[in-house]
Amino acid sequence: MEQIISAVLVAIVEGLTEFIPVSSTGHMIIVGHILHFTGPVTKVFDVFIQLGAILSVILIYKERFLRFFTKDGWNRKKGLSVFHVAAGIVPCMAVAFFAYKYIKTYLFSPLTVAVGLVLGALLLLYGEHKTKGREAELIDDIDKISLKQCFYVGLYQLLSLWPGFSRSGSTIAGGLLVGLSRQAAAAYTFIIAVPLMFVACIYDLLKNMDALNGDELQILAVGFAVAGAVAYWFVLWFLRFLQKYDLSVFAYYRIALAIFTFWFFYF
Repeated sequence: MEQIISAVLVAIVEGLTEFIPVSSTGHMIIVGHILHFTGPVTKVFDVFIQLGAILSVILIYKERFLRFFTKDGWNRKKGLSVFHVAAGIVPCMAVAFFAYKYIKTYLFSPLTVAVGLVLGALLLLYGEHKTKGREAELIDDIDKISLKQCFYVGLYQLLSLWPGFSRSGSTIAGGLLVGLSRQAAAAYTFIIAVPLMFVACIYDLLKNMDALNGDELQILAVGFAVAGAVAYWFVLWFLRFLQKYDLSVFAYYRIALAIFTFWFFYF
């Protein structure tokens, strides 16, 4: 029962943080250490509940994803296409493939998360600063994003390979810096998250499946369902939030969390 409760709490954290710029990986590392929810099985659990979060985005943008399987979805001149998505994910996938072992071995600790939280916060604040007063010039429609802008956002996404930096934080801030509005940057971030996270999750699962046995299936199922449900509603909330407010509140939250993390684990 204790493991089920811990699994539910970690899954809620995943659902709340996966698609907002605060680093879901960083939060799960921190919460996992606090709850002593660690070990080989939890590595699979952390990956599996991300698949639940992915499903929530597919449901929200289902028409968009279905379009990618049509002729128009492959036409670069008719809005956001498969090529625009590929431009945003290929850089990160390529680097992650070769750096996977190093990242998992050396960067998954509370200290590295705290550093990533602060650096990501500074990037968010910089993105807001650079676009302040220029909102009318920013692209507010994801069907008008250029391949070049998608590729540059993909380069910013490389920062998210450092746990705590946040994939959505790096791409949304990067989107602002290459001329996208908050809403367009967030929508593009959510869409490219699906293939990127799916590939990463499957790769991680294949690497760690030997740690599983039948007893853990219930925990995985509960985590998957909870993370998916929470992520679905929180993504919708976040999109409404961006219509009225900027990202600075998330930057300040990240700094506060980094300070707490450093204090909790090292003092």
